[in-house]
Amino acid sequence: MPFELDGFLPYRLSVAATQISRRFAALYGAEAGLSIPEWRVLAHLDRSGAVSVRDIHLRVHLDKSVVSRAATRLEEAGLLRKSEHRTDRRLIVLELTPSGQALMRRLGRIARDFQARLAQELGDDGPALERALSRLITAEPESPARN
Repeated sequence: MPFELDGFLPYRLSVAATQISRRFAALYGAEAGLSIPEWRVLAHLDRSGAVSVRDIHLRVHLDKSVVSRAATRLEEAGLLRKSEHRTDRRLIVLELTPSGQALMRRLGRIARDFQARLAQELGDDGPALERALSRLITAEPESPARN
């Protein structure tokens, strides 16, 4: 029996995540001209305050080089500033500028509205999906099978 990719849950989750991410990216892209990595960096900084590129890389699941390029573009746009870490000069610390904070207030409203529309689309299935996603996200990774 051939493998059915369309019925494979990891594939379906990936397709759904990509479609939803693109829908949302169209909204913040229209509002601010941001890419997905730029949005993730700004959103993380809005929540965390000043942190290193390494911290953002670990939190938003993007390669360090992608985070660094996004941070450079955001710095050039005046939305964040870079500085040296106080104790580890190998690290670059990022933080939102007042313009970045103002943008995140606008984008936060857009994100909340988008999430509310998604919840409406899901209807009664929404809470069950939230619980299932939480379980999947917090599950321990499986060890590779040893033969």
